Amino acid sequence: MTITDLFTSAIRLREGGLVQAEQRRMSGADADVGWHVAAFHVETDADVHADHWEMHPESEEAVCVLAGGVRLFVRAPGDDAADPDADEGPVVLGPGAVYIVPRGRWHRLEVDEPSDLMSIGLRAGTRLARRVEGMGAA
Repeated sequence: MTITDLFTSAIRLREGGLVQAEQRRMSGADADVGWHVAAFHVETDADVHADHWEMHPESEEAVCVLAGGVRLFVRAPGDDAADPDADEGPVVLGPGAVYIVPRGRWHRLEVDEPSDLMSIGLRAGTRLARRVEGMGAA
């Protein structure tokens, strides 16, 4: 029997029903293969790269709050918005809450208090874009 620390490892759900615990990585030969389940302890906005928008073109993403509280910002559909940091306002997430970020939608988090989060999604094609300073702030 093997016990894995979800806060330091990732779980990969692969074709054929295979579930693997592995080291977290953002790149490599098969880093984009299969669904990823990862948990994070966060205390500051820097821990959730609040200064960047993130987008997953290949899947929706489940953002789950296990403990604590965060605000999730989702940008309006389309990359050609006049204000690249315009968002639909924060979604406030507390313990036990999950928000399904639609496929291809830019999103970011801000931390309200130390939190334990879990994300579930495909990483293939994930993109990051730096926020424009002074725009789109809550």
